[in-house]
Amino acid sequence: MDNQVTLKIDNISVSVKQGTTLLEAARTINVRIPTLCHHEDLCVAGNCRVCVVEQSGSDRLLPACAIPAADGMEIHTNSLKARNARKQIIELLVSEHRAECTTCYKNGNCELQSLSHEYIIGENGYINLIPFKDYTIDYFSPSIIKDDSKCIRCQRCVRTCDELQNIGALTVSGKGSEMKISTFFEKSMYQVVCTNCGQCVNRCPTGALVEKHYIDEVWGAINNDKKYVVVQTAPAVRIALGEALGIDPGEIVTGKMVAALKRMGFDAVLDTDFTADLTIIEEGHELLQRLTRALKDKDPAVKLPMTTSCSPGWIKFIEHLFPEFLSHLSTAKSPQQMFGALAKTYYAKKTGVDPASMVSVSIMPCTAKKFEANRPEMYASGYQDVDYVLTTRELALMIKQAGIDFKTLADDNYDSFMGESSGAGVIFGATGGVMEAALRTVYEVVTGREVPFEGLNITPVRGMEGVREAAIKIEQPLPEYDFLEGVEVKTCVAHGLANAKTVMQKVKDGTAAYHFIEIMACPGGCLGGGGQPIPTSPEIRRQRTSAIYSEDAHKMIRKSHENPEVVEIYKDFLIEPLGHLSHKLLHTTYTPRERY
Repeated sequence: MDNQVTLKIDNISVSVKQGTTLLEAARTINVRIPTLCHHEDLCVAGNCRVCVVEQSGSDRLLPACAIPAADGMEIHTNSLKARNARKQIIELLVSEHRAECTTCYKNGNCELQSLSHEYIIGENGYINLIPFKDYTIDYFSPSIIKDDSKCIRCQRCVRTCDELQNIGALTVSGKGSEMKISTFFEKSMYQVVCTNCGQCVNRCPTGALVEKHYIDEVWGAINNDKKYVVVQTAPAVRIALGEALGIDPGEIVTGKMVAALKRMGFDAVLDTDFTADLTIIEEGHELLQRLTRALKDKDPAVKLPMTTSCSPGWIKFIEHLFPEFLSHLSTAKSPQQMFGALAKTYYAKKTGVDPASMVSVSIMPCTAKKFEANRPEMYASGYQDVDYVLTTRELALMIKQAGIDFKTLADDNYDSFMGESSGAGVIFGATGGVMEAALRTVYEVVTGREVPFEGLNITPVRGMEGVREAAIKIEQPLPEYDFLEGVEVKTCVAHGLANAKTVMQKVKDGTAAYHFIEIMACPGGCLGGGGQPIPTSPEIRRQRTSAIYSEDAHKMIRKSHENPEVVEIYKDFLIEPLGHLSHKLLHTTYTPRERY
């Protein structure tokens, strides 16, 4: 084939597509070349040179991640020259890295630590430079800790923030020995345009960027007899938690997760999927309210398109970069915050628990949820609605600390009330899931019929493309919605903030005619969140996606409005969607923020 090249790698002949890098070519024959700056989600950088290989006939070592394979090449990945070069590079990196491995949060899951174990035998041959460096540690953000003393300047975080999220909160400053990863005017990450999405954390190979963890605080609450500790678990946690506990990606571990949480001592183990269903009821009726005002009442003040508000990274993004469109956001809180408000009001009353003694904990795939829980708007219950947010990774660590053999746990069920959910609530964890869940309910409210897709699977909004558009035509609506007859409800789904920026720029330019937009800050949606197990890759996210839709398909109830506990809470407490109490507890406002 004309577009193929043939070369030898470690004396093994291999043919690959033209343009394939030496690193990728080696992987096709299961030859591992170590890397640090390389990541499958990011552009080629060639910064660290850990991946150097030797080419026959050349004195210069080649960075395998950056050099395309060519016909006739003879590459040696494990020659003495290549190995010695790698060893020296790793030793140099370690010499200016604060190697407190046994007390580091990333201990056991640090790429530099793993390579040091492989390549450094005995004492490091280079001087320890840490005492001569004026390193700083940024603890101010409620979501992310930035520790310059552990940074190896691979620039993965910079490329992530720029390429995937189009934020630029992190950048390179200085040259040579003064080079470092910095922020705007070296401010705290809490003070710059950081969305707290944690994608930089997910790609940092060391402990230079980690989530701010609240494990000790949660253990303290669990072991305090005067506290009643309620925990909620997000949709995307149940299909990723196993990865951090020795189970293959894509395995659904809902029952084991619930069993582990009960054994750890939580007083009530409940499900964020319940309030995901509730979110759909509130958000869906808000969409219908806006469509009624725009299409029936011809109200020029109504704000369309309406955009989802579940992703706190997306919320902070629009507050900074498109504050003029804040009124286009749904006022519905995220499922996490709806849960927190109801836990300390309705649930507390129903169970006879004093909300002042209740500690509300959430397990999230997202570091931005930590910021969200600390927003001043999130005190609808009269207390901080969600006290502590733990990532999937933090939960995995707590399970290990508790000495629980996760793999052998028998499945258990969520407690009730606020433990029942539908398949629509589950798919919140995947990009397009909120849109699909909303359409399942809204279409049925408007027409009295199920959405016209086989098995309720609205496939046009599914997929991993960065931006997806779909339209659903309303035919034969119920009399109260006759103004929607023949209307094509135009939707858009985007994941990753670079794609969000593209969509919002179209809205700003007037070139987009959408009615409803779903935006998730992270690649793949929540299943690719900044708090999910490391590593992440397109293939791992694909496996998690399959698990999400599998769980939905096997649910007895697959539409939010048919969740019996949702029906009950409106009957007994909330009265009606968008009602007075719903607005007080389940809806919020947003804050315009400076860009610089």
